[in-house]
Amino acid sequence: MCGIAGIIGRITDKNRHALRLMSTALAHRGPNAEGFFEGSPDADGQSVLLAHRRLSILDLSTAGAQPMTDTQRSAHTIVFNGEIYNYVALRNELEAQGQAFVSSGDTEVLLRTLAMNGVAAVEGLRGMFAFAHWDAASRELNLARDAMGMKPLYYCSNPDTSGTREWSMAFASELRALLASQLLPAPRLSRQATRTFIWNGFVPGPETIVEGVKLLPPGEVYTFDLQGRQRAIRAFPYVRRADAPKAGSLQDVRTALHDSVSLHLASDVPLGVFLSGGIDSSAVANLVARASATQIDTFTLTFAEGEYDEGPIAKEVAKNIGTRHSEILLTEESFISSLDDAMESMDQPTFDGLNSFYISRAVREAGITVALLGTGGDELFGGYTSFRDLSRFQTIAHMLGVLPKEARHAIARVVARVADGKSDGIGSQARWAKLPSMMEGANDIVQLYQLAYALFLPKFQNALLAGTHEQSDVEGGLPKGLRDELQRIVEGRSALSAIGILEHRLFLGERLLRDTDAASMAVSLETRLPLVDTKLAEAVARLPDNVRFSPLGRKQVLRTIGLEGLDPALFERRKRGFQMPFNRWIRQRLGDEMDSVMRDTRLCDSVGLDSETVGRLWDSFKTGNNRVFWSRVWAIYVLLRWCDRHELKLH
Repeated sequence: MCGIAGIIGRITDKNRHALRLMSTALAHRGPNAEGFFEGSPDADGQSVLLAHRRLSILDLSTAGAQPMTDTQRSAHTIVFNGEIYNYVALRNELEAQGQAFVSSGDTEVLLRTLAMNGVAAVEGLRGMFAFAHWDAASRELNLARDAMGMKPLYYCSNPDTSGTREWSMAFASELRALLASQLLPAPRLSRQATRTFIWNGFVPGPETIVEGVKLLPPGEVYTFDLQGRQRAIRAFPYVRRADAPKAGSLQDVRTALHDSVSLHLASDVPLGVFLSGGIDSSAVANLVARASATQIDTFTLTFAEGEYDEGPIAKEVAKNIGTRHSEILLTEESFISSLDDAMESMDQPTFDGLNSFYISRAVREAGITVALLGTGGDELFGGYTSFRDLSRFQTIAHMLGVLPKEARHAIARVVARVADGKSDGIGSQARWAKLPSMMEGANDIVQLYQLAYALFLPKFQNALLAGTHEQSDVEGGLPKGLRDELQRIVEGRSALSAIGILEHRLFLGERLLRDTDAASMAVSLETRLPLVDTKLAEAVARLPDNVRFSPLGRKQVLRTIGLEGLDPALFERRKRGFQMPFNRWIRQRLGDEMDSVMRDTRLCDSVGLDSETVGRLWDSFKTGNNRVFWSRVWAIYVLLRWCDRHELKLH
């Protein structure tokens, strides 16, 4: 796990300085080593500059250092962030073809594979990765990101289109590294991204919070020439066709899951598991313990607030599995005292992710460098309430379809009015209050999903944005290109299968994975997710819906395979998901910390929010409107504070 950066442009001291600034900004991702590479310039003085920050996981020797140039095919150089879990199998195949290797890690295997087979070889990789591959013979740079989107990669083009520009394209593992490079003379807040953030609480790719900076889409390879022109795009999606036969079996899933867990254990440094006590993390911890030759360390984040504390449950699960278990107590006082550090871990504003920072920091301080997580089980096996609620809503909407449109809307308004228990001008921002809008989009599963997850009702979003953000290229809280892509993918699928894809692509891919990467790498901890694996996803997708999802909400397939040998009674309890006591803390001391930011008229105006509407929202929450959830005010606070910290404004 590392940090990478690079520039296509002239080989000048100015660009060298910019590259070093990016490398310094990525130091937390790779504290063990730093390396640089310069390609030979062409007749116009153009070439590529690459930087790498190393967090040593496999092959701790200097043989694994990057940037790495192939010893047998010197035209090929790579900077690579992530892990290729099937690298041993790939290495064996290459050695059978007469290839020899200097290092024992996965970077050289990846590099040789690309040198011999080109970017088409990316389809055969099983892992989490973002890399830049320089082919000196073709004078092209390939940027690639894994199909699940576990490792981020940001890029931007020089807005100066004159023929004398110093650089044409730059990329980095973190958006903040591009800001630190000083290549962008006057970075501005993206109006489109602000609108999507207000809807989602995060910025869906390929857009970012900074105008002109893009996130490379998951499962794609972009090829650039030395003028920074994007010459080719190659996609390698993991999602099967909608008409593909459902001929899979539980044994296929069992094999894929056991293989995934075993492959995720490859490490030359200490390894642990985050354990919440839920089905997903317990399954991962159980399978890791069974596959490992040594006792495994597990860690749980606990709270003094009993209704949020899963410590006793996790402790009992750890006892049943036989791990060496540690609890990490997070109090309101310790949360606030470390809030600056936690906020600094955010690469982009997001209302989630701080829980990952606090447990990651404690685990790293315990001497662990690699941690496995249970993230991904709900998306695969229908664990979220969205699977039940949205599919049920579509059924009800179809039944009401026999009524005139006016009657359907009248029913929806009555239900919404009942749900809206406040008359303070803010009202309910909860799911049922969105019913009239959801009734309109009942036949569009993407729109229905987006409305269900929206932080605010569309009307209140417009009030927050004060009419300053044009809606072009944004539809249903998503960049239009992303929405069209999702619409194509879910077409022809069952409601449950479509919701699973949306949860995987949006909630997991655009929020959880990015938040976890930024929070964990802020403290130099590599996190791995055995349940987020292409082969496992393919095996699960081949199951018929009545096997994969039934009984809905129980994740029975994962229980059967992952919890083998554990007492089933440990998991016969209502699902609540991992939560921090934000609602209570914000109404107490944390709210005092937030107050000045939420009432800062200048700051609201600078990011295009209506300060009066923000103030009314904040007052409504503070005075007890329980239909305005904590996530709504926290999202606004994070956006304001992040933009203020990075001096990002609309103008």
